[in-house]
Amino acid sequence: MLRILITAIMLIASPLMAQEDVVVDLSQNRVDITATFAGSNIFVFGAVKREAPLPEGTGPLDVAIVIEGPLETVTVRRKEKKLGIWVNTDSVEVHEAPSFFTIATTRPLVEMLNEGDRRDYAIGLDFAVRPQGPSEEDVESFAEAVIRIRQDDGLYSQREGIVNLTEETLFEADISLPANLVEGDYNVRIYLIRDKNIVSDATVGIAVRKAGLEAWLYNLSREYALLYGLLSIFVALAAGYGASEIFRRLKR
Repeated sequence: MLRILITAIMLIASPLMAQEDVVVDLSQNRVDITATFAGSNIFVFGAVKREAPLPEGTGPLDVAIVIEGPLETVTVRRKEKKLGIWVNTDSVEVHEAPSFFTIATTRPLVEMLNEGDRRDYAIGLDFAVRPQGPSEEDVESFAEAVIRIRQDDGLYSQREGIVNLTEETLFEADISLPANLVEGDYNVRIYLIRDKNIVSDATVGIAVRKAGLEAWLYNLSREYALLYGLLSIFVALAAGYGASEIFRRLKR
């Protein structure tokens, strides 16, 4: 009887889950980091595709957009004051910390999505960094420190209420990217949410790459280290000579 009941519930619920899908696009799929890069903006827009009208009594639709940078391992150190001097006492490697993380929503996140889905899908600043270690409670505090530090640096943010949703069909959001982005592949995850549950999702990518003189110097330092070192010495000598020549002429 229990199996029959579970099967019946799934059959009733599945049409509702299947009749909505998300179609999404971005204003640009590539961001070039140049010597004068001062940040960028990504315009996310999309539509909700339905195969049939929704049943009466269905809750309102919400949209959450998550932009996540490449994952990296961060070493976090705890400092304590001993004998009047601040010293490092403990350190933990926090794994799978996104280099960039921002989320945009139609309204406050805790009001539109249940905690289980927020944790499982890493939606929200509370779940941006997933700690791993022998002492889960201790690692959790270090993960919170990573989130706090990167919020101060403008790399982590939660922007509630900036996604515009029109007649539960069209949505759009203008999301700014800071100047201190790292190079790599970024994921843009879009979630459709009803009755505090995710009903559909989609993922698109953004390639963040160095370009222009910045890219040339970066590749030179990696592929021709000796030449890059000699060039750096030459530039330093030329700058020093030029500065001394200017001061010498000003003293005349």
